[in-house]
Amino acid sequence: MLGIKNIMVAVDFNESVGELLSYAESLAEKYQAKIWLIHVAEPDPDFVGYEPGPQYIRDFKAEEFKDEHRSLQALRDAFLNKEIASEALLIQGSTVESVLKEAEKLNSDLMIVGTHKHSFLHNLLSESISLKLLKNAKIPILAIPIEEEDQA
Repeated sequence: MLGIKNIMVAVDFNESVGELLSYAESLAEKYQAKIWLIHVAEPDPDFVGYEPGPQYIRDFKAEEFKDEHRSLQALRDAFLNKEIASEALLIQGSTVESVLKEAEKLNSDLMIVGTHKHSFLHNLLSESISLKLLKNAKIPILAIPIEEEDQA
């Protein structure tokens, strides 16, 4: 692990982002690495081949993406030491493919992801994004177990 210069932290807004960023911050300080906080937004309908919608829908989606990016930047600012080089990036596309492509573009040396704890049956029937990343990534992945919040 001596060559860590770029750490990618892939998040969704439902995870315990602070916990993931805490691991990233500690590694970034140790290796003087840069942290890339990444969130994948749902693809714009134009992106996936649909006909362009009315302008007001396109404007609404654009504003939604701006809000998500501002939220991502706020997370970075709230949880990461200002002394650590970091960027918050919002990308669009299919989650697994987009994260893997971005990791390659950014020359990431390590990816940090959260893994949700589910029942055995749930895990048997559905393959999580984290698992797909683990199977397909060309760089080491640090998978952090995330406690599910009770919905009661």
